[in-house]
Amino acid sequence: MGFRIREGKVDAMRALTVEPGVKGSLALSDVDEPVPGPGDLLVDAIALGVCGTDRELADGEYGWAPPGADRLIIGHESLGRVREAPEGSGFAPGDLVVGVVRRPDPEPCGACARGLFDNCRNGNYTERGIKEIHGYASEVWTVEADYAVKLDPSLAEVGVLLEPMSVLVKAWEQIDKVGGRSWFDPKSVLVTGAGPIGLLGALIGAQRGLDVHVLDRAADGRKPELVHALGATYHYEGLPKAIEQVVPDIVIEATGSEALVFDAMAANGAFGVTCLTGVSPAGRRMNIDAGSLNRDIVLENDVVVGSVNANLDHCARAAGVLAESDQAWLKRLITKRVPLSEFEGAFHAGSGEVKVVIDIEG
Repeated sequence: MGFRIREGKVDAMRALTVEPGVKGSLALSDVDEPVPGPGDLLVDAIALGVCGTDRELADGEYGWAPPGADRLIIGHESLGRVREAPEGSGFAPGDLVVGVVRRPDPEPCGACARGLFDNCRNGNYTERGIKEIHGYASEVWTVEADYAVKLDPSLAEVGVLLEPMSVLVKAWEQIDKVGGRSWFDPKSVLVTGAGPIGLLGALIGAQRGLDVHVLDRAADGRKPELVHALGATYHYEGLPKAIEQVVPDIVIEATGSEALVFDAMAANGAFGVTCLTGVSPAGRRMNIDAGSLNRDIVLENDVVVGSVNANLDHCARAAGVLAESDQAWLKRLITKRVPLSEFEGAFHAGSGEVKVVIDIEG
Protein backbone atom coordinates (compact mmCIF):
# COMPACT_ATOMS: atom_id res chain seq x y z
CA MET A 1 0.00 0.00 0.00
CA GLY A 2 2.98 2.31 -0.51
CA PHE A 3 1.89 5.10 -2.85
CA ARG A 4 4.18 7.92 -3.91
CA ILE A 5 2.79 11.31 -4.92
CA ARG A 6 4.22 12.28 -8.28
CA GLU A 7 4.88 15.72 -9.66
CA GLY A 8 3.99 16.58 -13.27
CA LYS A 9 3.53 13.02 -14.50
CA VAL A 10 0.73 12.61 -17.00
CA ASP A 11 0.98 8.81 -17.12
CA ALA A 12 0.23 8.29 -13.45
CA MET A 13 -3.13 7.27 -12.07
CA ARG A 14 -5.27 9.82 -10.25
CA ALA A 15 -6.12 9.87 -6.57
CA LEU A 16 -7.84 12.24 -4.14
CA THR A 17 -5.36 13.35 -1.50
CA VAL A 18 -5.21 15.74 1.43
CA GLU A 19 -2.49 17.15 3.64
CA PRO A 20 -3.96 16.13 7.01
CA GLY A 21 -4.84 19.05 9.22
CA VAL A 22 -4.67 21.59 6.38
CA LYS A 23 -8.01 23.05 5.30
CA GLY A 24 -8.41 23.39 1.54
CA SER A 25 -5.67 20.88 0.70
CA LEU A 26 -7.97 18.37 -1.05
CA ALA A 27 -6.62 17.78 -4.55
CA LEU A 28 -6.70 15.34 -7.44
CA SER A 29 -3.08 14.16 -7.50
CA ASP A 30 -1.00 12.01 -9.82
CA VAL A 31 0.35 8.98 -7.96
CA ASP A 32 2.13 5.79 -8.89
CA GLU A 33 -0.13 2.83 -9.50
CA PRO A 34 0.23 0.51 -6.49
CA VAL A 35 2.14 -2.77 -6.70
CA PRO A 36 0.32 -5.60 -4.92
CA GLY A 37 2.24 -7.42 -2.22
CA PRO A 38 1.99 -11.12 -1.45
CA GLY A 39 -1.63 -11.95 -0.67
CA ASP A 40 -2.94 -8.65 -2.08
CA LEU A 41 -5.66 -8.10 -4.65
CA LEU A 42 -5.08 -5.53 -7.39
CA VAL A 43 -8.38 -3.74 -7.90
CA ASP A 44 -9.70 -1.30 -10.51
CA ALA A 45 -11.90 1.21 -8.72
CA ILE A 46 -15.54 1.61 -9.73
CA ALA A 47 -16.95 4.10 -7.23
CA LEU A 48 -16.32 5.84 -3.94
CA GLY A 49 -18.85 6.95 -1.36
CA VAL A 50 -18.38 10.34 0.28
CA CYS A 51 -19.55 10.94 3.85
CA GLY A 52 -19.13 13.44 6.66
CA THR A 53 -15.78 11.93 7.62
CA ASP A 54 -14.38 12.69 4.16
CA ARG A 55 -15.65 16.26 4.32
CA GLU A 56 -14.04 16.71 7.73
CA LEU A 57 -10.76 15.39 6.32
CA ALA A 58 -11.05 17.89 3.47
CA ASP A 59 -11.70 20.65 6.00
CA GLY A 60 -8.48 19.74 7.83
CA GLU A 61 -10.24 18.71 11.04
CA TYR A 62 -8.21 15.52 11.44
CA GLY A 63 -6.51 12.71 9.52
CA TRP A 64 -3.12 11.06 9.66
CA ALA A 65 -0.84 10.41 6.69
CA PRO A 66 1.14 7.15 6.50
CA PRO A 67 4.54 7.24 8.22
CA GLY A 68 6.98 9.23 6.13
CA ALA A 69 4.27 10.72 3.87
CA ASP A 70 3.02 14.31 3.72
CA ARG A 71 -0.30 13.53 2.07
CA LEU A 72 -3.01 10.95 2.58
CA ILE A 73 -5.08 9.29 -0.14
CA ILE A 74 -8.57 9.50 1.35
CA GLY A 75 -11.61 7.29 0.76
CA HIS A 76 -13.03 4.50 2.91
CA GLU A 77 -16.35 3.67 1.17
CA SER A 78 -14.98 1.63 -1.71
CA LEU A 79 -16.18 -0.46 -4.62
CA GLY A 80 -13.98 -2.07 -7.23
CA ARG A 81 -13.40 -4.98 -9.59
CA VAL A 82 -10.50 -7.39 -9.15
CA ARG A 83 -7.84 -7.18 -11.84
CA GLU A 84 -5.37 -9.62 -10.28
CA ALA A 85 -5.75 -12.08 -7.40
CA PRO A 86 -3.29 -14.49 -5.76
CA GLU A 87 -3.91 -18.18 -6.34
CA GLY A 88 -5.91 -19.69 -3.51
CA SER A 89 -7.17 -16.32 -2.25
CA GLY A 90 -10.82 -17.10 -2.99
CA PHE A 91 -10.97 -14.19 -5.44
CA ALA A 92 -10.68 -14.08 -9.22
CA PRO A 93 -10.35 -11.36 -11.85
CA GLY A 94 -13.72 -9.73 -12.45
CA ASP A 95 -14.99 -10.20 -8.89
CA LEU A 96 -16.81 -7.24 -7.37
CA VAL A 97 -15.13 -6.29 -4.08
CA VAL A 98 -15.11 -3.79 -1.24
CA GLY A 99 -12.12 -3.15 1.00
CA VAL A 100 -12.51 -3.21 4.78
CA VAL A 101 -11.59 0.08 6.46
CA ARG A 102 -9.98 -0.70 9.81
CA ARG A 103 -6.90 -2.79 10.67
CA PRO A 104 -5.95 -4.05 14.14
CA ASP A 105 -3.03 -2.49 15.97
CA PRO A 106 0.44 -4.04 15.40
CA GLU A 107 0.58 -5.28 19.00
CA PRO A 108 -3.09 -6.17 19.30
CA CYS A 109 -5.17 -5.46 22.34
CA GLY A 110 -7.47 -8.22 23.52
CA ALA A 111 -10.28 -7.16 21.19
CA CYS A 112 -8.09 -6.76 18.09
CA ALA A 113 -6.45 -10.14 18.74
CA ARG A 114 -9.91 -11.71 18.50
CA GLY A 115 -10.86 -9.98 15.25
CA LEU A 116 -12.94 -7.35 17.05
CA PHE A 117 -10.84 -4.42 15.86
CA ASP A 118 -13.96 -2.24 15.67
CA ASN A 119 -13.79 -2.28 19.49
CA CYS A 120 -10.04 -1.60 19.79
CA ARG A 121 -9.15 -0.74 23.38
CA ASN A 122 -5.87 1.15 22.98
CA GLY A 123 -6.59 3.25 19.88
CA ASN A 124 -3.56 2.02 17.93
CA TYR A 125 -5.65 0.68 15.05
CA THR A 126 -5.18 2.11 11.55
CA GLU A 127 -7.83 2.95 8.95
CA ARG A 128 -7.74 3.12 5.16
CA GLY A 129 -8.16 6.69 3.99
CA ILE A 130 -8.33 8.11 7.51
CA LYS A 131 -5.53 7.02 9.83
CA GLU A 132 -2.04 6.12 8.67
CA ILE A 133 -2.98 4.00 5.62
CA HIS A 134 -3.81 5.31 2.16
CA GLY A 135 -7.46 4.90 1.22
CA TYR A 136 -9.50 3.82 -1.76
CA ALA A 137 -9.95 7.17 -3.56
CA SER A 138 -7.72 6.19 -6.47
CA GLU A 139 -8.25 4.68 -9.89
CA VAL A 140 -6.47 1.51 -8.80
CA TRP A 141 -5.95 0.17 -5.29
CA THR A 142 -4.69 -2.89 -3.51
CA VAL A 143 -6.16 -4.68 -0.53
CA GLU A 144 -5.16 -7.76 1.42
CA ALA A 145 -7.40 -10.66 0.39
CA ASP A 146 -8.16 -11.20 4.08
CA TYR A 147 -9.62 -7.67 4.26
CA ALA A 148 -11.69 -7.78 1.08
CA VAL A 149 -15.39 -8.64 0.83
CA LYS A 150 -16.77 -10.24 -2.33
CA LEU A 151 -20.13 -8.91 -3.48
CA ASP A 152 -22.89 -10.45 -5.53
CA PRO A 153 -22.53 -9.30 -9.18
CA SER A 154 -25.99 -7.72 -8.96
CA LEU A 155 -24.58 -5.04 -6.63
CA ALA A 156 -22.42 -3.26 -9.21
CA GLU A 157 -24.46 -0.05 -8.89
CA VAL A 158 -25.03 -0.06 -5.12
CA GLY A 159 -22.14 -2.06 -3.63
CA VAL A 160 -20.50 1.21 -2.57
CA LEU A 161 -23.09 1.23 0.24
CA LEU A 162 -21.47 -1.77 1.94
CA GLU A 163 -19.32 0.24 4.35
CA PRO A 164 -22.19 2.31 5.80
CA MET A 165 -24.39 -0.82 5.81
CA SER A 166 -21.74 -2.64 7.86
CA VAL A 167 -21.98 0.12 10.48
CA LEU A 168 -25.73 -0.52 10.77
CA VAL A 169 -25.31 -4.29 10.86
CA LYS A 170 -23.07 -3.79 13.88
CA ALA A 171 -25.45 -1.27 15.47
CA TRP A 172 -28.38 -3.69 15.23
CA GLU A 173 -26.16 -6.46 16.61
CA GLN A 174 -25.38 -4.25 19.62
CA ILE A 175 -29.09 -3.53 20.10
CA ASP A 176 -29.87 -7.25 20.05
CA LYS A 177 -27.11 -8.07 22.53
CA VAL A 178 -28.11 -5.33 24.95
CA GLY A 179 -31.80 -6.14 24.70
CA GLY A 180 -31.02 -9.83 25.11
CA ARG A 181 -29.93 -9.30 28.70
CA SER A 182 -33.60 -9.92 29.56
CA TRP A 183 -36.83 -10.65 27.73
CA PHE A 184 -36.85 -8.40 24.69
CA ASP A 185 -39.66 -8.28 22.16
CA PRO A 186 -39.41 -4.88 20.44
CA LYS A 187 -42.25 -3.72 18.24
CA SER A 188 -41.10 -0.27 17.13
CA VAL A 189 -38.00 1.73 16.28
CA LEU A 190 -37.48 5.47 15.90
CA VAL A 191 -34.55 6.56 13.74
CA THR A 192 -33.43 10.17 14.11
CA GLY A 193 -31.83 11.40 10.91
CA ALA A 194 -32.65 10.42 7.33
CA GLY A 195 -29.13 10.43 5.97
CA PRO A 196 -27.53 7.22 4.65
CA ILE A 197 -26.91 5.79 8.13
CA GLY A 198 -30.42 6.57 9.35
CA LEU A 199 -32.13 5.25 6.22
CA LEU A 200 -30.09 2.04 6.16
CA GLY A 201 -30.95 1.57 9.82
CA ALA A 202 -34.61 2.04 8.94
CA LEU A 203 -34.27 -0.47 6.11
CA ILE A 204 -33.05 -3.14 8.53
CA GLY A 205 -35.86 -2.27 10.94
CA ALA A 206 -38.40 -2.71 8.15
CA GLN A 207 -36.84 -6.03 7.14
CA ARG A 208 -37.31 -7.17 10.75
CA GLY A 209 -41.02 -6.34 10.56
CA LEU A 210 -40.87 -3.51 13.10
CA ASP A 211 -43.04 -0.40 13.13
CA VAL A 212 -40.44 2.02 11.76
CA HIS A 213 -40.52 5.79 12.30
CA VAL A 214 -37.92 8.21 10.91
CA LEU A 215 -37.41 11.80 12.05
CA ASP A 216 -35.68 14.43 9.93
CA ARG A 217 -36.06 18.14 9.12
CA ALA A 218 -36.87 17.91 5.40
CA ALA A 219 -40.60 18.38 4.81
CA ASP A 220 -40.51 16.90 1.29
CA GLY A 221 -38.18 15.47 -1.29
CA ARG A 222 -36.25 12.22 -1.52
CA LYS A 223 -35.98 11.52 2.22
CA PRO A 224 -39.70 11.18 3.01
CA GLU A 225 -40.17 9.33 -0.28
CA LEU A 226 -37.55 6.74 0.69
CA VAL A 227 -39.07 6.32 4.16
CA HIS A 228 -42.58 5.86 2.80
CA ALA A 229 -41.27 3.32 0.28
CA LEU A 230 -40.20 1.17 3.23
CA GLY A 231 -43.74 1.23 4.59
CA ALA A 232 -42.43 3.40 7.44
CA THR A 233 -43.70 6.66 8.94
CA TYR A 234 -41.86 9.92 8.33
CA HIS A 235 -41.79 12.84 10.79
CA TYR A 236 -40.43 16.34 10.28
CA GLU A 237 -42.11 18.47 12.96
CA GLY A 238 -39.73 17.58 15.78
CA LEU A 239 -39.29 14.79 18.31
CA PRO A 240 -42.21 15.71 20.61
CA LYS A 241 -44.63 15.38 17.68
CA ALA A 242 -43.07 12.08 16.64
CA ILE A 243 -43.42 10.44 20.03
CA GLU A 244 -47.07 11.43 20.14
CA GLN A 245 -47.49 8.69 17.52
CA VAL A 246 -45.02 6.13 18.88
CA VAL A 247 -43.13 5.48 22.10
CA PRO A 248 -40.34 3.41 20.56
CA ASP A 249 -38.75 0.33 22.04
CA ILE A 250 -35.56 1.17 20.12
CA VAL A 251 -34.05 4.51 19.12
CA ILE A 252 -31.21 4.77 16.61
CA GLU A 253 -29.71 8.26 16.79
CA ALA A 254 -27.95 9.07 13.51
CA THR A 255 -27.56 12.86 13.54
CA GLY A 256 -25.04 13.67 16.27
CA SER A 257 -27.12 16.77 17.11
CA GLU A 258 -26.44 17.39 20.80
CA ALA A 259 -29.98 18.32 21.79
CA LEU A 260 -31.48 15.46 19.83
CA VAL A 261 -29.04 12.96 21.36
CA PHE A 262 -30.29 13.71 24.88
CA ASP A 263 -33.91 13.94 23.82
CA ALA A 264 -33.57 10.57 22.09
CA MET A 265 -32.31 8.98 25.30
CA ALA A 266 -35.53 10.01 27.03
CA ALA A 267 -37.85 9.18 24.13
CA ASN A 268 -38.03 5.41 24.34
CA GLY A 269 -40.33 3.20 26.35
CA ALA A 270 -39.54 1.01 29.35
CA PHE A 271 -36.56 -1.33 28.83
CA GLY A 272 -35.69 0.77 25.81
CA VAL A 273 -32.40 0.69 23.94
CA THR A 274 -30.93 3.85 22.45
CA CYS A 275 -28.06 3.28 20.03
CA LEU A 276 -25.96 6.35 19.24
CA THR A 277 -24.28 6.27 15.82
CA GLY A 278 -23.90 10.00 15.12
CA VAL A 279 -20.81 11.84 16.40
CA SER A 280 -21.37 15.24 18.02
CA PRO A 281 -18.85 18.08 17.70
CA ALA A 282 -16.90 18.70 20.89
CA GLY A 283 -16.94 21.89 22.93
CA ARG A 284 -20.62 22.81 22.70
CA ARG A 285 -22.58 23.28 25.94
CA MET A 286 -26.28 22.95 26.67
CA ASN A 287 -28.62 22.76 29.63
CA ILE A 288 -30.28 19.40 30.28
CA ASP A 289 -32.39 17.97 33.08
CA ALA A 290 -29.82 15.36 34.06
CA GLY A 291 -31.83 14.25 37.08
CA SER A 292 -34.92 13.43 35.07
CA LEU A 293 -32.87 11.63 32.42
CA ASN A 294 -31.05 9.57 35.05
CA ARG A 295 -34.34 8.73 36.78
CA ASP A 296 -35.92 7.48 33.55
CA ILE A 297 -32.90 5.37 32.59
CA VAL A 298 -32.65 3.74 36.01
CA LEU A 299 -36.33 3.17 36.77
CA GLU A 300 -37.11 1.87 33.27
CA ASN A 301 -33.97 -0.29 32.90
CA ASP A 302 -33.05 1.68 29.77
CA VAL A 303 -29.69 1.41 28.05
CA VAL A 304 -27.70 3.87 25.94
CA VAL A 305 -24.96 2.34 23.79
CA GLY A 306 -22.54 3.88 21.31
CA SER A 307 -21.60 2.02 18.15
CA VAL A 308 -18.99 2.84 15.51
CA ASN A 309 -17.13 1.10 12.70
CA ALA A 310 -17.43 -2.61 11.85
CA ASN A 311 -15.33 -5.76 11.71
CA LEU A 312 -14.95 -8.43 9.04
CA ASP A 313 -18.01 -10.37 10.17
CA HIS A 314 -20.20 -7.25 10.02
CA CYS A 315 -18.92 -6.48 6.52
CA ALA A 316 -19.64 -9.98 5.29
CA ARG A 317 -23.17 -9.85 6.72
CA ALA A 318 -23.69 -6.38 5.22
CA ALA A 319 -22.96 -7.84 1.78
CA GLY A 320 -25.74 -10.34 2.37
CA VAL A 321 -28.19 -7.67 3.53
CA LEU A 322 -27.51 -5.57 0.43
CA ALA A 323 -27.98 -8.56 -1.86
CA GLU A 324 -31.34 -9.36 -0.23
CA SER A 325 -32.62 -5.77 -0.28
CA ASP A 326 -34.72 -3.98 -2.89
CA GLN A 327 -32.12 -2.88 -5.43
CA ALA A 328 -34.34 -0.13 -6.82
CA TRP A 329 -34.69 1.38 -3.33
CA LEU A 330 -30.93 1.23 -2.76
CA LYS A 331 -30.30 2.98 -6.09
CA ARG A 332 -32.64 5.80 -5.07
CA LEU A 333 -30.60 6.24 -1.89
CA ILE A 334 -27.73 7.45 -4.08
CA THR A 335 -29.00 10.91 -4.98
CA LYS A 336 -25.91 12.33 -6.65
CA ARG A 337 -23.09 10.89 -8.75
CA VAL A 338 -20.13 12.89 -10.00
CA PRO A 339 -17.11 11.86 -12.08
CA LEU A 340 -13.70 11.84 -10.43
CA SER A 341 -12.64 14.90 -12.43
CA GLU A 342 -15.49 16.87 -10.81
CA PHE A 343 -14.87 15.60 -7.27
CA GLU A 344 -15.49 19.03 -5.71
CA GLY A 345 -19.21 18.53 -6.33
CA ALA A 346 -19.21 15.57 -3.94
CA PHE A 347 -17.83 17.67 -1.08
CA HIS A 348 -20.46 20.42 -1.35
CA ALA A 349 -23.65 18.38 -1.35
CA GLY A 350 -26.98 20.18 -1.02
CA SER A 351 -29.31 19.72 1.93
CA GLY A 352 -31.64 17.51 -0.10
CA GLU A 353 -28.95 14.96 -0.95
CA VAL A 354 -28.86 11.59 0.76
CA LYS A 355 -25.81 9.69 -0.54
CA VAL A 356 -23.20 11.21 -2.83
CA VAL A 357 -20.93 8.94 -4.85
CA ILE A 358 -17.89 9.63 -7.01
CA ASP A 359 -17.81 7.45 -10.13
CA ILE A 360 -14.22 6.46 -10.78
CA GLU A 361 -14.62 3.84 -13.49
CA GLY A 362 -14.80 5.36 -16.95
